[in-house]
Amino acid sequence: MYNFYTEILNPVLDSISCSKERNAFCINGQFYSYNDFGRHISKIRCALLSTKQENEKVGLVINDDIETYASIFALWLDGYCYVPLHPNWPLERCLDICDQVGIKLILDSSEKSRYEKVKVIPTATLLYSNDMLSPKENVSENELAYILFTSGSTGKPKGVQLMRKNIAAFMDSFWKTGIGITCEDRCLQAFDLSFDVSVQSYLVALTKGACVYTIPHGQIKYIYASELIDEHKITFGAMAPSMLRYLKPYFNEIDASSLRTCILTAEACPLNLMEDWYNCATNTEIFDFYGPTECTIYCTYYKLTKGGYNKSLNGIISIGKPMANCVGLILDESGNELPAGEKGELCIAGDHVTKGYWMNDEKNESSFFQKEVNGTDMRFYHTGDLCYKDADGDIMYSGRLDHQAKIQGFRVEMGEIEFHAREFLNGKNVVCLAFDNKDQLTEIAMFIESEEFNPDEMIAYMRTKMPAYMIPSRLIFLPIFPLNSNDKVDKVKLKAIINI
Repeated sequence: MYNFYTEILNPVLDSISCSKERNAFCINGQFYSYNDFGRHISKIRCALLSTKQENEKVGLVINDDIETYASIFALWLDGYCYVPLHPNWPLERCLDICDQVGIKLILDSSEKSRYEKVKVIPTATLLYSNDMLSPKENVSENELAYILFTSGSTGKPKGVQLMRKNIAAFMDSFWKTGIGITCEDRCLQAFDLSFDVSVQSYLVALTKGACVYTIPHGQIKYIYASELIDEHKITFGAMAPSMLRYLKPYFNEIDASSLRTCILTAEACPLNLMEDWYNCATNTEIFDFYGPTECTIYCTYYKLTKGGYNKSLNGIISIGKPMANCVGLILDESGNELPAGEKGELCIAGDHVTKGYWMNDEKNESSFFQKEVNGTDMRFYHTGDLCYKDADGDIMYSGRLDHQAKIQGFRVEMGEIEFHAREFLNGKNVVCLAFDNKDQLTEIAMFIESEEFNPDEMIAYMRTKMPAYMIPSRLIFLPIFPLNSNDKVDKVKLKAIINI
């Protein structure tokens, strides 16, 4: 049976002990060996032990540096859980996360920490003295590994709790897809550490003794990624389709022939984009992986066929079949399983499914449910995605059931944006809608029921409340919102205005 030690900690420790001189990371052009990585883990772990930390949940400022990645493993070796705090998020948002979880300790590699009222370990200034790489014994598989905070409709971010057994199950499932990585591979880590695909990106490499190539904060991600692929001959990488959309004008200039395996994830994947990418990444196998954070990174996958038939719906590639350790059903509104070809909500069960949201009983009750499958009572997650299964059992994605969107790979609830806008506007009516621009990139339009005004102050206010990717790119003023027959704001008519 898989567990966190055998699937993750032991393979990474083996890489550190047996591949000391091999490169573990390339960060902002600088290489760090597995020996370097082990030393950084050891010095941070030494500092952790000296604090006598009682709360197992520790804040982690997610800079793009060796100390941040080492901090993750130092925490895991002692049975702690990390909670990402982005250096570019508004401080108020990060402090709210700290308050929600009760964080009393933060690991921070920044030159100067902005956390003044919480104990901080400045990891970049610590000195190595001796190896401390033996994992703490008897840590339960039910202990948390990390909590990722996502957009919340109430205006407060909500924390998704991932247990050690969730991550272990994911790694077991991942290798059973047939993807193979060796110590010779060069692996792209293109995702922010506050986003769950980052966990796959560094774990897949480090558990096999391969090298992780990261993208520094402040860089134009798609340009930097293309340079890494070209110059360092990246062999494995997970990317969001939006990155490839940005790269598409430069496909003829990029040499991606070294890329052996490419995962497309985080948002719906257009088939025509993949066909174009094959012309650039001539030797790659492409996989479309799907999964919400609540189901530990991925829970279904589809392997594409180069030059052959690939399943799609409305130009969007199939999300395939459930991974090992996962069950995926298409259910109607009454919770009954639908036959092939009929659309309903995709619901996921199995060892990938999280224990739920942090301190949010109401959300947990609405998002998770029990259902008997083949005589076994299983706990399912409502994904909110409208799908159907074809005759072969492959899942076809049709869109969202609720009021969410993926922006730059991040899940965003329009309700959170609307909440902060209304707060600034003293209750004026606001509706936010996602739309695809002419480049097929998802943007956010905000409708304001008001005469036109200078929005600079409102936008400045919102930037103190939310990450940049949540700020609407279009503002549309209407004196009165259109209503439908149920006296609700007619969002169909609003969306039609966007396209005028």
